[in-house]
Amino acid sequence: MERLNRTTAPQARTYTEKVIQFGEGNFLRAFIEWIIWKTNQKTDLNASVVVVQPIEKGMIDWLNEQDCLYHLNLQGLDKGQPVDSVDLIDVISRGINPYRDFQDYLRLSEQPEMRFIISNTTEAGIAFDPSCKFTDEPALSYPGKLTQLLYHRYEYFKGDKTKGFIMFPCELIFENGKHLKECILQYIDLWNLGEGFKDWFLSACGVYSTLVDRIVPGYPRDTVAQLTERIGIEDRLLDKAEIFHLWVIEAPKEVSDEFPADKAGLNVLFVPSEAPYHERKVTLLNGPHTVLSPVGYLSGLDTVKQCCEDPLIGKFVHKVMFEELLPTLNLPKEELEKFASDVMDRFRNPFVKHFVTSIMLNSFPKFRTRDLPGLKTYLERKGTLPKGIVLGLAAICTYYKGGMRGETPIVPNDDPKIMDLLKDLWATGDTKKVADGVLGAEFIWDEDLNKVPGLNNLLVELLDKIQKDGMRVAVESIL
Repeated sequence: MERLNRTTAPQARTYTEKVIQFGEGNFLRAFIEWIIWKTNQKTDLNASVVVVQPIEKGMIDWLNEQDCLYHLNLQGLDKGQPVDSVDLIDVISRGINPYRDFQDYLRLSEQPEMRFIISNTTEAGIAFDPSCKFTDEPALSYPGKLTQLLYHRYEYFKGDKTKGFIMFPCELIFENGKHLKECILQYIDLWNLGEGFKDWFLSACGVYSTLVDRIVPGYPRDTVAQLTERIGIEDRLLDKAEIFHLWVIEAPKEVSDEFPADKAGLNVLFVPSEAPYHERKVTLLNGPHTVLSPVGYLSGLDTVKQCCEDPLIGKFVHKVMFEELLPTLNLPKEELEKFASDVMDRFRNPFVKHFVTSIMLNSFPKFRTRDLPGLKTYLERKGTLPKGIVLGLAAICTYYKGGMRGETPIVPNDDPKIMDLLKDLWATGDTKKVADGVLGAEFIWDEDLNKVPGLNNLLVELLDKIQKDGMRVAVESIL
């Protein structure tokens, strides 16, 4: 069978390169690229995307081998009617690996039509690393790479304030735009890039906080044969997502005039504040996701749907969502319960197999942003710890121990520093030392969680229960 590329798919169109995107993973391709693709169809945006690989190892070569084309399969229910669409997404023009082609990366900033920068480098990506140097090719951190690119554009166009960038970070961090902007300013000061550049960045560029929402299982391992037969061509980058989507952008109207996705019939909102949307979504969708995944996986389940429909783990998911996380939010209870029920329906989407292993990338940073705030608020309001959330943390710790699940190796994926820490802690064979070390890792939490009343003792208790009796018994013990 022929492989997908622009020769075998001559219907693929070409647009003007206007967007630089950091990240080439399943989510961005099923969300951002799809939104740009739809907006190109409905408006005069006429934009293509150059994708930059944010870490040394990635999928850029795979993208380029297919001329950056791929198919997106959307499945779900729309007003009760099943939707099962497959579309060729043609908005990525090329991919660049800055670790191999640093000068090509910098030259992106020399293109006058370039206007937008979009990123999703996970929760761990927006961080200031003082060890980065301006002369690195490239800087290791994402904000460092971005500062290098911005400075090159400032110099190339001699400070022309019409050549600034509009930036939409999509990392799941509250006020992600504010955090990214702060990191860039730190690099400007660290690298002594001058007041002229700082003024250009502050006056000519906009860094806008955003919230993204779409469940993206990614590569459809279970249906790839049927989809390949359906499209009639080999596509190694097939992507799959639910039909629901929401992109909330905290930006003024003039930004939407330049990026008119809200005028393309899409669920894209330009709003004065993304805060209420962010808190609701992160707490009631991403929070349960982060803890159900290791609990479900270590209970022998593979997908979110299986977790929600399992008689035992389904009760655990319900407990975490409705009894532990929902009461920590300040919106009207009826509205929260409606949103939570809708989330459960999305989790049970009969058309989408969302493998829990795909959710468990960088689980510790995810727990910090998605579940830890709820844990603290619950303790403050109830005077006791939410056992379901703490069991989720114990499950993450156990998953990072590695080993085997039946005949399948357990292969966690996170920051090497976190991986090394867990390896060393589990090597002691002492769950108390595991709990002390994990909770005391301030480089993960920005604080010492051993100071949270009762958390250390409960974490040790649940770790012991999992080691002795298995995950399902541990779940039963907290229900």
